[in-house]
Amino acid sequence: MILESVRPMPASSRRVTAQDILPDADYARERKARRAALMPAKRLRRVALGPYGVFIFESYDTMLFQIQEMLLVEKGGAAQREDELAAYNPLIPQGRELVATVMFEIDGPVRRAEILGQLGGVEEHFFLQIDATRVAGVPEGDIDRTRDGKTSSVHFLRFPLTDDDAAAFGDPARVVMLGCDHPRYGHIAILSQQVRAELAKDLA
Repeated sequence: MILESVRPMPASSRRVTAQDILPDADYARERKARRAALMPAKRLRRVALGPYGVFIFESYDTMLFQIQEMLLVEKGGAAQREDELAAYNPLIPQGRELVATVMFEIDGPVRRAEILGQLGGVEEHFFLQIDATRVAGVPEGDIDRTRDGKTSSVHFLRFPLTDDDAAAFGDPARVVMLGCDHPRYGHIAILSQQVRAELAKDLA
């Protein structure tokens, strides 16, 4: 039986635990159905920003799926399970925040290196804007993702919202935008009502 997604739980308890993980054999039987059930939400959680940037807004369900996939493919057993839980649980939003994996998808190693070489420090320039209120993205703090002026192709961001921000985010009368104000990558994307409705689940 497929477990119901988006389990009701307090924000502070949004963590994947060992008890949430199915044995590989059981997961393999449910894999196709689980992927199909999650796909509509995953599509809404993917937002393009400019020609190369892609935001993937994470949730309990996307992280549970990712952990199950890694365990099924790599078959590392209990030791790997603990490593995956430690790696992916920090990407689950804990209420009043959005958490995103940001990727720069650039074809060709030469072109990729050239463009990333122009975007040093870009992780400090992402923001969410709700009408006139700008919420700066907070990059992962324990890893330096810009080296020698070249940024990484993958970043992890949190957008901490106040209660007022969260209420405004869910108000269809407000305009919500995702943006970057890096001098070499200035782009804005307006979030659709469908995307906002999906992401608002993370703010409860």
